Amino acid sequence: MAKESIKARERKREKMVAKYAAKRAALKEIVRKGEPEEVENAVIALQKLPKNSCPIRLHNRCKLTGRPKGYMRQFGVSRINFREMAVNGLIPGVKKASW
Repeated sequence: MAKESIKARERKREKMVAKYAAKRAALKEIVRKGEPEEVENAVIALQKLPKNSCPIRLHNRCKLTGRPKGYMRQFGVSRINFREMAVNGLIPGVKKASW
């Protein structure tokens, strides 16, 4: 189980990414299609944004335990929790085959 401080850090990053998403998208559009002088200013503005506002810094975690490894994106849980849920019949259409 992940520490509460690590989970809180992830929640804080998610909020920051949402807060700066529109501004970051606008600046990236200028970088992609703007004039050379505008591009230079947009790149500088992007660099001045907080590091944690970049969506790359987000980390997928299991919704039940907070485990960062073995995350199954389709279900939002780790492989361990997925397996337990499948064995208990909580996930429809999944049979225990050869694990």
